[in-house]
This record gives sequence, structure tokens and C-alpha cells, in this order.
Amino acid sequence: MHETISLPLRLVFTDLDGSLLDHHDYGWEPARPWLERLAAAGMPVIPVTSKTRAELLPLRQALGLEQTPFIAENGAIIGLPAAWQHARLDRDPANVDELRVKVLSVDSDFLMRRLAVIRERLGVAFRCLPDMTTEAIIEATGLDAVRAGQAREREGSIPLLWDDSEAMLDAFRTLLANDDLVLTQGGRFWHVMGNIDKGRAVSWLVARLGALRGVAPWSLGLGDGPNDVALLNACDAAVLIRSMHSHPVEIDHPRLYRTMETGPRGWAEGMEHWLGQELA
Repeated sequence: MHETISLPLRLVFTDLDGSLLDHHDYGWEPARPWLERLAAAGMPVIPVTSKTRAELLPLRQALGLEQTPFIAENGAIIGLPAAWQHARLDRDPANVDELRVKVLSVDSDFLMRRLAVIRERLGVAFRCLPDMTTEAIIEATGLDAVRAGQAREREGSIPLLWDDSEAMLDAFRTLLANDDLVLTQGGRFWHVMGNIDKGRAVSWLVARLGALRGVAPWSLGLGDGPNDVALLNACDAAVLIRSMHSHPVEIDHPRLYRTMETGPRGWAEGMEHWLGQELA
């Protein structure tokens, strides 16, 4: 780790779509004042998202989060900036941008092969995002053409649109489990990956920082969907942001705040609840 950078003892882990980013236009303006306050306080905001690394890198720059780690593809991918790397376990001189990427899941090529086998075996209908046309991705997500292309660049997970019955979805989930693969529900897509989730990735990153600092950091998690439950449960305090979608979110957390507002307004509301007095 770089001696010139003091790593923090408090972390904010946040979902993006429907949480820090608006569900419809992906804006974050209502959260900007809080992002600035957290930056001034030296409290990193760490994205934990279903987005790919390709999608996330320019977004980190726009949000001013280039110096913090990130968790992509629902926990399958972790990016570690230089200051967060362990000198023996992570540092790679070949990395020109000094970003170390950890893959905690099986790779996407394997997932696509297994999904093809399962589709044929069950005779079910679903569309894998990497196989969809740019136009179809734009229609399903509201992304522009560039970001739709970035969404295709999967490394450790495959999003899919389910076009079959609930009964066949259960059979599909069972066959995935036989291969030690999991199915997670996001805001728009289902996500298939190895035996990993957002919560396990958060715990991995908290443990890594604890090893670097010699003490475990305090953590706050924010999210709005079923695939954020593991993220919230992995944190010391949590914010469940009121969602724009209808998917039920079942969570039992001893320090949970449920917002009235949605999206980045709900994100700011949750930050105010937990840190408003401290960072006034």
C-alpha cells in the first residue's frame, strides 16, 4: 500500500441503479451534495453494482470515485486501486493503470456454455444479454448505444431476460444450483453467476481493509432491490431505498432505515439519517 495515503476506517457501499442513480435517467444530482460531504470527510463511496467493469470505469470518473474500490457484476468482480492493494497479494507491476481486478466468480464464457446446455435440456425461453442486439439492450435498459455495448462486456456474470413460466424458473434455478451457480433477481434482469453475491464481495473487501489497517472498518450499505439484501446484511448499518420496481425485498437487519424517497433522493435521505448529525 502507498504510505502517502491513509486508508479510512468507515466505508459506504452503495448499489447504483435505482439507488445512487435514478431508475429512469441514471442521474444522481440529488445525491451530489452528500457525495461531496463524504469526500471531504474522507469516507469512500464504493459502488456495488450489476454493471460491468467497462460500464463502471467512466461512471466512477463522472462520480469522482476513481480512488475507491468497486464491486461489479453483483459481486463477481472487485477492482482495487493502488492504495487498497496488499503489497504481496495484489500488487502487479504490469498493471499500467495500477488497478488490480479480482474475479471471485467463474468466468462468463463458462456461464454462457452452461446456459446453452440448460436451455436445451429444459426447453425454456430466455435471452442472455451478451446475445441481444444493441437495439434490444437499449429498449430493455434505456442505455445509449455506447453503454449498451459496455454492458455486453461480461467477465463473471450473465444477465438474462426470462421469457418462460414461474414453474420453469424454479426448474432452471435447480439445474443452476447443481452446477454451483446462483440466480439473482435485479431490477430489470435475472443474473447468473458462480456462488458469489454482493454481500460476500463486500465482506471480502472489508476483510482486506481490516488486514491493511489492523482494525475492521465500520460500514454503511445502501440498496433498493432483492439482489441488494446480501449487501445490506454484510454492513453494520443499512438503508433500504424505496424502489420503483415491484419486486418484494425481504430483509431483517438490526440497524435498517427504510426511505420514503426513491433513487438518489432516497439515497440522500438514508445518508442524512445515519450521518447527518456527524457530518453536518
